Amino acid sequence: MDIAGTVIGAGWGLLSYVVPFLFVLTVVVFFHELGHFWVARRCGVAVQAFSIGFGRELVGWTDRQGTRWRISAIPLGGYVRFAGDANSASMPDRDALDTMSEAERRGSFYHKGVGARAAIVAAGPIANFLLAIAIFTASVYLGGRAILLPRVDAVEAGSAAERAGIRPGDLVLSIDGRPVESFADMQRIISARPGEALAVTVERDGSEVMLRATPDLREMTTPFGKQRIGLLGLRASRDPGDWTVKQYGIVDSLRIGLTDTWYIVERTGDYVGKLLTGRESTDQLSGPIRIAQVSGEVASMGGLAGLINLAAILSVSIGLINLVPVPMLDGGHLLFYAIEAVRGRPLSEQAQEIGFRIGLALVLMLMLFVTWNDLQHLGAAFGLGAT
Repeated sequence: MDIAGTVIGAGWGLLSYVVPFLFVLTVVVFFHELGHFWVARRCGVAVQAFSIGFGRELVGWTDRQGTRWRISAIPLGGYVRFAGDANSASMPDRDALDTMSEAERRGSFYHKGVGARAAIVAAGPIANFLLAIAIFTASVYLGGRAILLPRVDAVEAGSAAERAGIRPGDLVLSIDGRPVESFADMQRIISARPGEALAVTVERDGSEVMLRATPDLREMTTPFGKQRIGLLGLRASRDPGDWTVKQYGIVDSLRIGLTDTWYIVERTGDYVGKLLTGRESTDQLSGPIRIAQVSGEVASMGGLAGLINLAAILSVSIGLINLVPVPMLDGGHLLFYAIEAVRGRPLSEQAQEIGFRIGLALVLMLMLFVTWNDLQHLGAAFGLGAT
């Protein structure tokens, strides 16, 4: 056995996952923190540090306004540290705040009005959504979009489509009044609405036919775990003539970029709602290990373009996660600011400290859970623990 060759091969295999993962994560984190940074500068807040990663600084430089830009040793996130912050988690340094001069107070995040502080905090998630919209828009504008007409090639026996009366050769025009341009459009609508009676309009022999179809609930295995989706039981057309690449102008590309971003938000919200009501499993909750695995797979199949699109998807997810009203996250800070705006004064230091501790505990528990989920998924992928 060539041990050296095995070790080298394993090393290259690990790099094929780690490098794409770090690329995707760095892009998403950079734009998130850039949102905080840009709005803070506009509001006159002094920014002490802008870091990609945590821990010891590897490379860094200081700009003319005194901000230390750094790349740190642990590349799993990042932060912006404002004047008055005690640490990278944006906990206030009470001692420093109490001894600030008047000039220092003007540049302190904590001495700004509640509106300015809320705008700075919200800018991170907003930047994530804008990044996703920009990527999706640019992708469509520069490369167009491959369109497969929603023509039915075959109908699965005993399926929801067969029960609804859909036939091979039918061209789907709309579902519940929503125009259907491609087979992918139809999949998006159907997958999100299992068990719901839908009005399906098809073109058959030159005439429009109205049908009622109720998608069946099926469990599908995806790179992010098992998903329960709606299926009609149709096979897409195999006719090369039904494929086309459609080019779009900037306005239509932007519309599609907004639609694609909203689709991710909508599906995420639907999943969380079903998770809370027990209609979905936690199998889809993923952490860094599974994201790294997916990044490697996307890089091998879709190259740089695939990774950039994955960055857009993850950017929306990061933006949504950060808006959850849990202390330690941006949403938790916004919750505190909303309470301050209503009360006319902030919560007490003790109440905020308790909130941050609870938030930290919740975030750590979530990280442990998704890591365990990832390890189980990885073990299943390699056949470990199978019976």
